Amino acid sequence: MEIIKISNRRKDLLKFIEFPKKLYRDYPYFVPPLNQEELAALDFDKNPVFQHAEAEYYLALKNGKVVGRIAAIVNWKEVNELGKEQGRFGWFDFIDDYDVSAALLKKAEDFIISKGLKKIEGPVGFSNLDKAGLLTKGFDKLPTMVTLYNAPYYESHLLHYQYEVAKTWVEYEMHVPAEKPKRVAKFSAIIKERYELKIKEIKSKKDLLKIADSMFDLMDETYGKLSSYVPFQPEQIKHYKEKYIGFINTDFVTAVANKDDKLIAFAITMPSYSKALQKANGRIFPFGWYHFMQASKKNDAAAFYLIGIDPQYQNKGITALVFNEMFNTFQKYGIKYIETNPELIENKSIQLLWKDLKPTLHKTRKSYCKELS
Repeated sequence: MEIIKISNRRKDLLKFIEFPKKLYRDYPYFVPPLNQEELAALDFDKNPVFQHAEAEYYLALKNGKVVGRIAAIVNWKEVNELGKEQGRFGWFDFIDDYDVSAALLKKAEDFIISKGLKKIEGPVGFSNLDKAGLLTKGFDKLPTMVTLYNAPYYESHLLHYQYEVAKTWVEYEMHVPAEKPKRVAKFSAIIKERYELKIKEIKSKKDLLKIADSMFDLMDETYGKLSSYVPFQPEQIKHYKEKYIGFINTDFVTAVANKDDKLIAFAITMPSYSKALQKANGRIFPFGWYHFMQASKKNDAAAFYLIGIDPQYQNKGITALVFNEMFNTFQKYGIKYIETNPELIENKSIQLLWKDLKPTLHKTRKSYCKELS
């Protein structure tokens, strides 16, 4: 077996990206990411996060065949501005072989140590909107477009090498009622009048782009106090707008403003693209675009992707306004099931948003850390 460091060339990055597809070829719940998104995320010249981060990528080979991969990462914003003397690892996949996982983790640990840091945590990405968290419950569920999938044996490998749980995320599944609860519409009207709020019309991508920067500001306000949160930088905001706006159906966007037209809440849901991604196998062309188009038109499942509420309004019933608008969209598109993306288990204020929909905890994720010497 050998561990090789790969270059930033497209050919090498594609080897890194393609490995999980081969590893999980026979897993019915694995959802491959889009190649073009992975390339954009990993390429040092394309992802603006590398203005304040660095990484190395490794492949494990046995008899010339790829059997594992890992990315070793340092986000210097996290280190210097938040005072966390730690590095990260991500894109961690491997066959069920302790020699393979040990060698990959050793490479990542050595990289972090070489940067003068004392701790490593993963699996996480470069920043807040990257995929994070090892799946520890829900192996028989399709992940959403922006979450990871892994086999159950991963956790035992990390624990074997004295990694400890650092963070836990939870994901919920909910059924959409056939009819909108009357109290939701009634309470929504009361809250709207009491606080002089209004629903902003988002009819096009152009309308969405107009409020996109305000959405990122609101995310900083909503999640800024969480331990894992690193504030967005202007270049990252530009990158994520380019990356995600094209996938968003504006019917699934709800935005609430106060009397001064300041955004105080927003929510973005999307039809589930998990099955479309499986059919596309990571490629938009030649036929992947068709599967995405079909999923956006005919789908009974949706996922909450982003939600932000100004802390000053979080305990004032604003979610009633948001859900009132969402129900209209869900009924229009025939959505019967919705699920959340990962929420830190301690983030009770966000989890309370779903209480009226009787959520079922159906997935958990964890990151793991280790002190380095």
